[in-house]
Amino acid sequence: MQDPNDFGLDHKFARLPARAQMVDDTQIEGYASYFNHIDQGRDVVMPGAFAASLARLKAAGRSVKMLWQHDPTQPIGVWDEVREDEIGLFVKGHLIADVPKSLEAARLLSAGALDGLSIGYRTIKAQKRADGSRALSELDLWEVSLVTFPMLPEARVAAKAQAQSQDCLIREFASAVSVARSQLAGCRPSRNLHQRMPL
Repeated sequence: MQDPNDFGLDHKFARLPARAQMVDDTQIEGYASYFNHIDQGRDVVMPGAFAASLARLKAAGRSVKMLWQHDPTQPIGVWDEVREDEIGLFVKGHLIADVPKSLEAARLLSAGALDGLSIGYRTIKAQKRADGSRALSELDLWEVSLVTFPMLPEARVAAKAQAQSQDCLIREFASAVSVARSQLAGCRPSRNLHQRMPL
């Protein structure tokens, strides 16, 4: 199976106050997306945007994945119900008790330290509107993740900025490690460490 990251998935975070809630020790539910809300990326998810994708998944006998922090290598449970209503995309599912990250997620959810839901999707159909916003009328839904930081209205824009900031920090850290390694080995580090690091 190909890594969904290879398909350039976008992420959109559900905004508060609605959020993931623990129903019992393993059951969780909440809204992963809201309709008719203009985020600061000027995107609006329209009612029915997920219908075709959910129908395709059902026909193929597949399901929307439940991931930890959008990491395709860390499924932590199963979404038993994924449906659209007048508010948005409602999800209900259960964590898998034997998976370490699931136990961590359950404890964080119960303590209120984790309450975010975020979708991973590809845009199939979108239209520019008169006000300059973009109406997302069909989305190919891949996964719904439990996330630490549910974003406010800046949703996708903030998610991209955060990812770029994290990537920069990782590169700087990797560069510092390479410099230290070179100095310990008695070698002079290259000036192009950032270009050579395969991150």
